[in-house]
Amino acid sequence: MQDLALVSYFFGGAFIANAVPHFVSGVMGKPFQTPFAKPPGQGLSSSRLNALWGFCNLVAGYLLVCRVGDFHLRNTYDAAAFGLGLFLLALFSAGHFGRVNGGNRPERS
Repeated sequence: MQDLALVSYFFGGAFIANAVPHFVSGVMGKPFQTPFAKPPGQGLSSSRLNALWGFCNLVAGYLLVCRVGDFHLRNTYDAAAFGLGLFLLALFSAGHFGRVNGGNRPERS
């Protein structure tokens, strides 16, 4: 059961990492890419859709971390699985959205 819980914490971290840019963009009233845009993941979606998508990801992350197993932040394995999922999705998102939004080649002043 512990192995299944660690997998759940990994994906919970990934969902929470994904929630941040969507929810923040939505709250700021800015459009951002979502899987529902055309083309998916590249076109822009409304700020309301981003707020909703970010909240859905936050709920999914909560369910995977807090409702599966017995997550303890002081448990190294639990925290490492959660942190690795968060970190890897953050790196993937930075590369993907950096390519789409120009962040991979920032202009020098």
